[in-house]
Amino acid sequence: MKHGNNDFPLGVAVVSGAAQGIGAAVALSLVRAGVPVAALDLQADALRRLAGEAEAAGLASLIPFAVDVSDGAAVRAAVERIEAQAGPIGMLANVAGVLRLGAALEQPDDDWMHSFAVNTHGVFHLSRAVAARMRLRRAGGSIVTVGSNAAGVPRTQMAAYAASKAASHQFTRCLGLELAGDGIRCNIVAPGSTDTPMQRQLWTDAQAAERIVRGASETFRTGIPLGRIAEPADVAEAVLFLLSNAARHVTLHTLCVDGGATLGA
Repeated sequence: MKHGNNDFPLGVAVVSGAAQGIGAAVALSLVRAGVPVAALDLQADALRRLAGEAEAAGLASLIPFAVDVSDGAAVRAAVERIEAQAGPIGMLANVAGVLRLGAALEQPDDDWMHSFAVNTHGVFHLSRAVAARMRLRRAGGSIVTVGSNAAGVPRTQMAAYAASKAASHQFTRCLGLELAGDGIRCNIVAPGSTDTPMQRQLWTDAQAAERIVRGASETFRTGIPLGRIAEPADVAEAVLFLLSNAARHVTLHTLCVDGGATLGA
């Protein structure tokens, strides 16, 4: 898919959580397709390394912006800088996310609040700031929120994460309904277990990945029918499809990328 031959909406693509994992895979996939990317994350050094990687490969521009998506004022200021520096935003991928494990009755208040601050409020702040500018230009646009299959399936020790992701899913659908008349599409990609730093923080030994694939009846968790944990590129491909004009008649949709772990639920 190449930018400039109608495969993507025209303009810059904003990617949050771009310093690592799925966000980095989305950002690099977009620049490989010829799309200029504004890469957002709190990890400024990692963003600079990503931009250097793109430049060394001779790819389209990848401009780093150190931003805390949970800070609404900072997000609005960043979106203004992006458009002044790189041009109009035509696409947004909300990928920034955090995972705080804990039983629902025992999880610290701060963990609950931080989960929503990033996973839900971050999606709200960035989507609203970008969509408002898209609407004024009357040129359409595409927004994709990377949520989780946990948004629709209960998980032990993951109440804060699952609830915050469910909220971001429903916000994205409501936003898409309101913006459909402006030609702005809003969709969701819901990954399952993916080999990222977030996933690996849960692994305590060399057999952890195998246990995820196999599942665990004691925690009411199915395994992965396809027999493998996703790679970030697997999720990035789904994000790029929904951002692209190949999905021009798709909105309010949730595309689950979990190897069948939720059994199509």
